[in-house]
Amino acid sequence: MKDSIYIFSNGELKREDNTFCFIDEKNNKNYLPVENINDLYVMGEVTVTKKFLEFMTKKKIIVHIFNYHGYYTGSYYPREHYNSGYMILKQSGYYQDKNSRLNIAQKFIEGSIKNMIKVLDYYSNRLEIEFEAGRGIEKLKNRIGAVEEISQLMAIEGNAREHYYKTFDTIINNDKFKFERRSKRPPKNQLNALISFGNSMLYVTILGEIYKTHLDPRIGFLHSTNSRSFTLNLDVAEVFKPIIVDRTIFSLLNRKIIDQKDFVDKTGGILLSEEGRRKFVKKFDERLNTTISHRKLDRKVSYRRLIRLELYKLQKHLMDDEEYCPYISRW
Repeated sequence: MKDSIYIFSNGELKREDNTFCFIDEKNNKNYLPVENINDLYVMGEVTVTKKFLEFMTKKKIIVHIFNYHGYYTGSYYPREHYNSGYMILKQSGYYQDKNSRLNIAQKFIEGSIKNMIKVLDYYSNRLEIEFEAGRGIEKLKNRIGAVEEISQLMAIEGNAREHYYKTFDTIINNDKFKFERRSKRPPKNQLNALISFGNSMLYVTILGEIYKTHLDPRIGFLHSTNSRSFTLNLDVAEVFKPIIVDRTIFSLLNRKIIDQKDFVDKTGGILLSEEGRRKFVKKFDERLNTTISHRKLDRKVSYRRLIRLELYKLQKHLMDDEEYCPYISRW
């Protein structure tokens, strides 16, 4: 299985022979076999050469860029090697047909809310308590099929998350990490910083998986196709945020892997420090590589593989082969 490579240090990325080399600020050289690389996450101040980018294109490796504060800024997305004019037409057709687009968008929100409920069920059993928020989320889930506009669907998702976030303080049970309210760009407290960084990591992970399919990441269904470069990855992320990002955050905090010293106060908000990002990425990567039993395949697959399988299901839906049903966690 190929690995994701994360670069936190400052330095230079360049091609050397048939692999690539990272040279850090102390002039130390680190060689990594290109055949083992799935994608690159660059979080330090790194310069690259033209030969390096040409090599990444040849090897079909995406390079994701994060800025000094840990925000995702964009990706070097090599020319699509699985480009399909047929699939682009199908995606566009489904997007432009109001009912077809709404149907897919409803499935994404259905998956999102059902996985929120699964997370609450898991911690309800573990903590031997009942979350009152679960009832409110359940009621909102039952309204999904009745909506007629994407905006109504987004409102349901937003309200469900409000209920869901109210449970975080109980699940984490740490006075130093209080949710308070959702805040972004910049996050106003440590917990929001973890959510924002985790969501960004999931967005780029899914973008990398889309690249290995015939789907076009620029055409989403829940999120409007507009001036943003990519929207389909944002759609699919809704299904996986509760079971990948949120479960990662709970594990980091409940096991005290991350604490207050792993955050910095920057630009009027709270952000993860470099060490905090390293800790998060390590646990996030472990989560992606965790294997679980797959109902239909009758074998174990990783969460990263589950994302790819989700994309394949969406492809089948767009080709009118099989109705798309979102992945729902078993626990």
